[in-house]
Amino acid sequence: MLSYINSEIHKPFGRLFNPSVTPAVRDETVAYLNKRYALIEQQLSSNKFLLGDHFTVADAYLFTVTNWADYLKVDLSQFTKVQAFQKAVSARPAVQAALRAEGLIH
Repeated sequence: MLSYINSEIHKPFGRLFNPSVTPAVRDETVAYLNKRYALIEQQLSSNKFLLGDHFTVADAYLFTVTNWADYLKVDLSQFTKVQAFQKAVSARPAVQAALRAEGLIH
């Protein structure tokens, strides 16, 4: 799962941080991400977390890169399990503390 998140989600999101990304490349990248999130959605349909009922480093990594979607204006609303996952992980006390420490929430 770590390799999948790294190569199939993290890396494509990286392109979207480039302020000179063309609309065509952006659209292609978002379409690519949507296909990759479909697999994540499927994985989360039978598990609370990516690998079952226990939070792992893969969940922390997925949460981090998926959090970029709002900032980069990538609509992931069609992935209801991913959205529920993000909400559940963001409610964890350690995640709240980390987000505060990084100035991402107040």
